[in-house]
Amino acid sequence: MVNDPNTTPSTSNGSGKANGRSKPRVAVSIRDLAQQVGVSTATVSRALNNQPEVSPDTRAKVLALADQAGYQFRVGKRFTNVIGLVYPNHPVHPDEGSFESAMISGILKGVDDHRYDLQFINVERDKGNQESFSQLFRRKGLRGVIVRSIRSSPDLAELIAAERFPHVLIADRSEDPHVNYIESDSRPESAEAVDHLAQLGHTRIALVSNSIEDSDHRDRYQGFRDGLTRNGLEFDPALRLALPGTFQGGAAALDRLLSLDNPPTAIYITTPPATVGVLQRCLQLGINVPNDLSIIGFDDSQTRRFSFPHFTAVCQDATKLGLEASRWLTRHLEGLAPGPLRERRGTSFDIGHSTTIPPRTPPRLPTNNRFAPMIQIPGTAPLAPATHAVTETVAD
Repeated sequence: MVNDPNTTPSTSNGSGKANGRSKPRVAVSIRDLAQQVGVSTATVSRALNNQPEVSPDTRAKVLALADQAGYQFRVGKRFTNVIGLVYPNHPVHPDEGSFESAMISGILKGVDDHRYDLQFINVERDKGNQESFSQLFRRKGLRGVIVRSIRSSPDLAELIAAERFPHVLIADRSEDPHVNYIESDSRPESAEAVDHLAQLGHTRIALVSNSIEDSDHRDRYQGFRDGLTRNGLEFDPALRLALPGTFQGGAAALDRLLSLDNPPTAIYITTPPATVGVLQRCLQLGINVPNDLSIIGFDDSQTRRFSFPHFTAVCQDATKLGLEASRWLTRHLEGLAPGPLRERRGTSFDIGHSTTIPPRTPPRLPTNNRFAPMIQIPGTAPLAPATHAVTETVAD
């Protein structure tokens, strides 16, 4: 329930500014809303909190008026200083790597600047059928949101931006000019990864990317193609796989690539968990990295430092992304940072111990290793070779 019916000024939604500061709207209270709709303050409170004891027509009137007036929740005598980290549904799974934890660590550091708090929002679970995003966020007491898309397109951020609610999209970008975003640009360093392998003498270089092709992974794919082109290497579609960016996805990708008639001598993997999955699978199969197979991975934090061997990687700083996203948003809400924010941060290329000159003979998937059965991801095509009698199925 809403705790205070007093007047509450709302902050700018990002559409109007003066000298870089947000323009406050006219204050509005629960009492004001009740008078204009012609219901009690208790009914307005129930409607704003998505309680069931309100007729659909009354709820729609209250929400529309609150949205139009920019009503902002307050707790007791204080305005809420809370921003949301918004996911379309459930947050990502632990086996999808360290990006999320590193990003959240940075966000928490950034909100401290202006003494804000952070709340997690699951849109699929929390949003009512008749609610706009702005109404959901105001009901949750949020002043702004950081949007984590985890989809192949940034449509969630674009819908939120259309309502002019203060926001920033993290680790993705949008062509919509109303969307604020911050992301890493890994295309140049992905090309540099191919340069590194080509200079070592590799000509059969594979790419293993995430099956969710957001802008980050499209950049890494384009960088891979850029590297092939400038080193005079042809692109072979058989050497490009898109599988879940998990440990199991990486292991399954290795099995597929080493089952080809002409397997690669080097692989670039665009997610940290899949990179570790490839390295672990090599260990199971008795494949020596880098003498039998060169590996370049991707790292969001320090994963490469704790693998064996320490893998060569294209690196982004997920903690810094989170820090800058929350720092900009909280400053923007305080009228200290003008918009829009459309920032692409650079990545780096770190040479470790997982690459060397190509072997005389490319490695192949062993057919007689009973302790390392072939790995199959549900929903993907089965591996071509029929000579492998043992198959292990892993969860997506």
